[in-house]
Amino acid sequence: MKIVVTGTRGIPNILGGIETHCEELLPRIVAKGYDITIIRRTNYTHDELKEYKGVKLYDLQAPSAKALEAIVHTLRAVHTAKFKLKADTLHIHAIGPGLAIPYAKLLGLRVISTHHGPDYNRDKWGKFAKFMLHLGETITVKYADELIVISNVINDSIKARYGRNNAHIIYNGVSQQAFQEDPDYLQSLGISSRKYVFAMGRFVPEKNFNQLIRAFAAVPDKKGYQLVIAGDANFEDKYSSDLKKLAWENKVVLTGFVKEAKLHTLLNNAAVFVLPSSHEGLPISLLEAMNYNLPAIVSNITANKEVGLSEENYFRVNDEQDLTGKLQQHIDTGYQRVLYDMNKYNWDQIAEQTLEVYKIKS
Repeated sequence: MKIVVTGTRGIPNILGGIETHCEELLPRIVAKGYDITIIRRTNYTHDELKEYKGVKLYDLQAPSAKALEAIVHTLRAVHTAKFKLKADTLHIHAIGPGLAIPYAKLLGLRVISTHHGPDYNRDKWGKFAKFMLHLGETITVKYADELIVISNVINDSIKARYGRNNAHIIYNGVSQQAFQEDPDYLQSLGISSRKYVFAMGRFVPEKNFNQLIRAFAAVPDKKGYQLVIAGDANFEDKYSSDLKKLAWENKVVLTGFVKEAKLHTLLNNAAVFVLPSSHEGLPISLLEAMNYNLPAIVSNITANKEVGLSEENYFRVNDEQDLTGKLQQHIDTGYQRVLYDMNKYNWDQIAEQTLEVYKIKS
């Protein structure tokens, strides 16, 4: 079986939940003896790699226009998968790229699709883009040979909307803590262990980092705590530049995009993790924070509720006053280690589950 993966910006070290998903998952499947090529978008690659941990890398240019990037690149990737890479199986990630499924089927490719969440709920998209994402979901759910969903919430939604009852529920995962701390990193940022509130993610509207900054600024007694946000925008736009200005005005520490030892250090020393999003699939950032036994404050959207935290960990989405109150409570209490059951978020198990889907005969 020759598998080509598309619908993602690429790997390794490219910001995004789907990108992290593929970076963790695909090398594990290759290690089982499978031939996998991931087609990357040159807009995001900053290396000359042809392979990563056994996964072959193939680079294709994508349009710079945000609304066209994913679908045009995926259509080109489908063509390349069939005629240049000689694939027999195509794995498409996300519902926007799912618009290319009819072309893949026309070429005789077996299509596996992973539904990572209803992207039409993201704040950044206009009416036409949202319409196309709805259409992408419809095509994905109706025509993918095998459909993977990353949460029960998504599975329930596609059952209700489309009547598809045979999707495979395979969660996102978290990795083992395999990195050494960077002892000088916290000092270089001007922060102290267990004296900061931590958030991470892309600088896009639905992450609501602007609300977090304002909510933290309104905390009456910060007791010396700081707010640290790890992440950045893929491309600078008005929202991300305004967010950085707001952060600077409120003395928020922005680390930029970090991974490995630096991210490990930030997670290992935070006092509390915050995820204020208005939209998620199954948030890898939250799972990573839980893997570090961090207490969490998260918005009460359905995807976050599925993780099953205690009720006091949730605040009303878009309610900055409620978030301020939760932040003050955690600052008053101080760091308290929390033990979570992370067994179902094990990447090795997730790789085995995905392999079982690959093995299903058409």
